[in-house]
Amino acid sequence: MLVCCVARTSAPYNIPMPVPPEIKGQKYTALATFRKNGTPVRTPVWFGEKDDKLYVMTRSDSGKYKRIKNNPQVRIAPCTMRGKIIGPECGATARILPPEDWTWARKTVERKYWLARIPFLWSKQNVYLEIEVAL
Repeated sequence: MLVCCVARTSAPYNIPMPVPPEIKGQKYTALATFRKNGTPVRTPVWFGEKDDKLYVMTRSDSGKYKRIKNNPQVRIAPCTMRGKIIGPECGATARILPPEDWTWARKTVERKYWLARIPFLWSKQNVYLEIEVAL
């Protein structure tokens, strides 16, 4: 397991941190969500960036959405399109955005991926996640 390259201090955990430089500018990030028994499930995802947070589009019937509803603690790491981790992994907290925040979250993803701008890729079941890196 790779460890995030942020230095530990005597401060309490879950302090919001900027997006690690290893993830900024990458095409994909591996989003690890946890099953109820603690087993991680890693999925490569597209992400947008804004204000030191990552934004991910997913479907409301997907496994990662259901796992995040049960446990918002996730891990992120830069990865390839097939999910091979290519950098350090960091702890983070995910939250499901309310519908009124979806417009600007979608724009962060569309800015980065031209395929995300094609309307037929959008579903009525799409929701957006906000991921905040924590120490």
